Amino acid sequence: MTHSAVAVRVALFITCFNDTLFPDAGRATVALLERLGCEVEFRAEQTCCGQMHGNSGYEEAARPLAERFGRVFGDAEVVVSPSASCVGFVREHYGRMGVPFSGPPVYELSEFLVDVLEVEDVGASFPHRVTLHPTCHSIRALGVGDRPERLLRAVRGIDLVELKESRECCGFGGTFAVKNADTSMAMLGDKLRHVLDTRAEVCTAVDTSCLMHIGGALARQRAGVRVMHVAEILAAQE
Repeated sequence: MTHSAVAVRVALFITCFNDTLFPDAGRATVALLERLGCEVEFRAEQTCCGQMHGNSGYEEAARPLAERFGRVFGDAEVVVSPSASCVGFVREHYGRMGVPFSGPPVYELSEFLVDVLEVEDVGASFPHRVTLHPTCHSIRALGVGDRPERLLRAVRGIDLVELKESRECCGFGGTFAVKNADTSMAMLGDKLRHVLDTRAEVCTAVDTSCLMHIGGALARQRAGVRVMHVAEILAAQE
């Protein structure tokens, strides 16, 4: 498939994590969607979806946030987010909490590009050696499959190298990394070794939470490898 798209009005669910820590992922998502002909709107009333609370066992604290999500996005045409974990929480967990979201479809970015816009070549150019970390929520909760990889392989100039044991967790898991720090760091060590074995310049993923975990270790080791959200690569035209 080539660089083409249909006009869609998209409500951007940026997530609190991206908004506070990784704004470049959000900016890249907007630039990419607008380049593909989408009209992007940002609803300033949006807050945390409640994932951190719900995944930690505090569903009562998550429920008002889920209800707010429904009020904010209920009349949107479609909701798109550069976060597989947050989309997975909305789609899979809200119903179990008794707050099913009955509004428009909520898509992770790569799902939206491939399944809705039916595009794989988004007109990107990124002449660098890159490896992809498939995040746990994207492959297990959402089942995005090879959509991110297909999008990356269509990027001009990219050298996409396979990550050994790619489906193994990086050890982040939200509050898991805090509550089980020793186990988390052991898992991170394995992931880091595989990333460095690729000799990639960039490690990418569809979740900046995992990239924060991996990127922190890379920075501490001064490994010379940077982390970028998939959206940043797909928005690039170097």
